Amino acid sequence: MSEEHNTLAKALFSELFMADQLARNRLTKALPKGMELSHFSVLNHLAHVEAPRSPARLAETFNLTRGAMTNTLHKLEWAGHIHVSPDWDDARRKQVVISPAGKAARDAALAAITPLIAEIVGRVGAEEVRATLPVLRQIRARLSDKN
Repeated sequence: MSEEHNTLAKALFSELFMADQLARNRLTKALPKGMELSHFSVLNHLAHVEAPRSPARLAETFNLTRGAMTNTLHKLEWAGHIHVSPDWDDARRKQVVISPAGKAARDAALAAITPLIAEIVGRVGAEEVRATLPVLRQIRARLSDKN
């Protein structure tokens, strides 16, 4: 690879990491009291999927260890935001679904962060964001490749 290519790669990842850090910081501050970004992420995911998910599958989806996911799920279950039950097809496994309280908490969090995100889109420009999304999706796809 050329030096120019390496410089571009470093600049890209520097911007991605900084944007990620700034976004996480601002979103965390905007979330309802007691909700962590990891909690919102899991609730948001569960709100969009039809079938129950196993803790192992959730860990894989979020690229976390099973222990880290278990910790998050325990907190969400304690708050009443999810239901964890036995998998009736395999008693050694569990399945996770979002509860009505979890849907309400996710909706409240979404209502809290949407104005922040909308402001950023407005400042950057809708067309710029639309043009950037395919590139970000390609980067995400390449980063999630297991090979």
